[in-house]
Amino acid sequence: MAKEKKQEFVTHITPRDEDFSQWYTDVILKTELCDYAPVRGCMIVRPYGYAIWERIQAEMDKRFKETGHQNVYFPMLIPESLLLKEAEHVEGFAPEVAWVTQGGTEKLQERLAVRPTSETIFCTMYAKWVQTWRDLPMKYNQWCSVMRWEKATRPFLRTSEFLWQEGHTIHATAEEAQEETMQMLHVYQEVAENVMALPVYVGQKSEKEKFAGARATYSMEAMMQDGKALQAGTSHFLGQNFAKSANISFVNKNNQQEYAYTSSWGVSTRLIGGVIMTHADDEGMVVPPKIAPYQIVIVPVIKNDADEDTVMEYIKGLQKELLRQAPFGEKIRIKIDKRDRKSVDKFWEWTRKGAPVILEIGPRDVAEDNVMVKERLRLGTPEGKTVVKRDEFVRTVAERLEKLQKEMFAKARARLEKNVRIDIKTKKEFEEYFANSNVWIEEGKAGKVAFVRGKWSGDPNSEELLKAMKITIRCIPFDQSGTKGECLLTGKQDAEIDVIYARSY
Repeated sequence: MAKEKKQEFVTHITPRDEDFSQWYTDVILKTELCDYAPVRGCMIVRPYGYAIWERIQAEMDKRFKETGHQNVYFPMLIPESLLLKEAEHVEGFAPEVAWVTQGGTEKLQERLAVRPTSETIFCTMYAKWVQTWRDLPMKYNQWCSVMRWEKATRPFLRTSEFLWQEGHTIHATAEEAQEETMQMLHVYQEVAENVMALPVYVGQKSEKEKFAGARATYSMEAMMQDGKALQAGTSHFLGQNFAKSANISFVNKNNQQEYAYTSSWGVSTRLIGGVIMTHADDEGMVVPPKIAPYQIVIVPVIKNDADEDTVMEYIKGLQKELLRQAPFGEKIRIKIDKRDRKSVDKFWEWTRKGAPVILEIGPRDVAEDNVMVKERLRLGTPEGKTVVKRDEFVRTVAERLEKLQKEMFAKARARLEKNVRIDIKTKKEFEEYFANSNVWIEEGKAGKVAFVRGKWSGDPNSEELLKAMKITIRCIPFDQSGTKGECLLTGKQDAEIDVIYARSY
């Protein structure tokens, strides 16, 4: 990965307004979310980063099962002959595929691809398993890693190997497959907004930007603090393309043979990158309570050995009371930091890690039956540090965490809404706007560059005009205005399609 030697030892976090890219990397390394691996373009996800991923994974997996999906696991090696069955698909992934050509001391007769995605191998097995309409639908998901040989990498956002989930389903009708595609897109949206506090635009990808081999691709697009877009999840209606290439046919209710319809959908560890660039600040991470590895961190403040037993007994009693509370309908997650370090150092470490609530408890707090409450979201404000009676804190802790979750989403949504330009109506205005560089969007101020919601003629050739400005059409939102205007790419009049234009990660 870029800048490995320079960033090996991070002593402080670069401010966002000084260098946003460096700030992002500093936050990751300083908070020990991941580290650079001794393999080109790969990362090692450290315990705290993986714990956040586990929380996201758990929330996703719960919803997958609620919508009738089952988890499976497929091999990471895919024969080249399977990839070649779907020409458009293999062409789209060819530059990124890593190949295994030798096993032990023997050269392989057929190259094996290290899984870039699994449509072809899933479809190969579906062709074996599906015989009649009674076998349908099959709705499988797998949690795994994939390999894509990226030229430029950045932790979580784009790495050669990354963790993800990929759902692959097969249906008897196009309507059922399309319904599945949209259902999973909205599952992703619900988790993004209600769990990770990431407001997103949802819509259809343009023909140029759709998944290789798909009939249609749908995505959710989040705005980062520098105004760039992050594609946070995709869902693909594959039609019969993969079914025909893999010969997935079945006997329908009319006793006729026909090809099945398929869908696929996935999210990855880039969601963690999205959480960082949406919520973190110049002090480090700010983690939404729903995905925080620890929602409450308790730091004992012990200045001499004589106080230790009294303080720890008080903390353990408080922990027992707190564990009876259930914010978001789940058992509360608590960490008591008993390490032999200065309490102030432990406080700042957990502040950098973004723990939603940090409690500092010393002899005086015990004597007065209080807790010192520090909320990460309100760091540096009068409300961010308060002394609360123990019983009051216990009684209101669920409400406190739920309020923090809502406020984090509201803050991110306000930034998104403020920085979506809808007043750019001409090609000239569009070009002048994107002539600027992306910078950190300062609180309460509009960024120099963020999202533009404007008109597009629908001509796929016109998207080539965006390359020079390093812009893409992020999606065609579902909530179309129904109005006409000037295409911002070509200047043609009477363009009807509303799209989101932005630079992206």
